[in-house]
Amino acid sequence: MKRSHGIRNRNRTLLRRKPRDKGKNPLGRLLIPYAPGQMVTISINPSVQKGMPHRRYHGRVGMIAEKRGRAYVIEVASGKFPRQIIARPEHILPMKETN
Repeated sequence: MKRSHGIRNRNRTLLRRKPRDKGKNPLGRLLIPYAPGQMVTISINPSVQKGMPHRRYHGRVGMIAEKRGRAYVIEVASGKFPRQIIARPEHILPMKETN
């Protein structure tokens, strides 16, 4: 039988929630306003499939380019050219400032 090569294959450990993080998702993560030019980290929430970016961008840092409906367009440096990733706010976090 031919092996499946779906978008979520080989990510049992990558897209796994910690035991204390399981359950309902906090609303605070959805209500964070993002402005164009703001730096964000792509942190995929595996319990929400809608608006999920590809797993290769999990943990990457990008810049908000625009808002498109409920989702955001994020420019991520990847190779020679920047990629535009469309992700919903469940899968992005504001970048932590280092002092």
